[in-house]
Amino acid sequence: MRPTGITIHHSVCSAINGKGYDFYITRRGTIIPASEATDPAMIHICVEGDFSRPEEAMAGLMEEQFFVLQKLVLRLAETFGFDPNHSLSHSDVCPGSFFPWSELVISPKDGYH
Repeated sequence: MRPTGITIHHSVCSAINGKGYDFYITRRGTIIPASEATDPAMIHICVEGDFSRPEEAMAGLMEEQFFVLQKLVLRLAETFGFDPNHSLSHSDVCPGSFFPWSELVISPKDGYH
């Protein structure tokens, strides 16, 4: 089975408990891959931070982190053949009500924003 999209988590999600993701993106933009796949239907990406708090969502390092997230989503979509805009939140509370979805601009045409 090939994955059909992306599920986004934040690192304070209780379901993460050490291994509920395929890729972890640190605040500085480092990608840490998991040793094995989490879910064959979706690729799970955990973004470091607590986006249930407004001050966390405004942290200065987020720009690099989101640039890396965008590039990773585009690369995975190209590799597995799914729409890069098929990105879902893990749940109603994860990745948090202050997760800046408007900053997550995925454009396969030029790949940069």
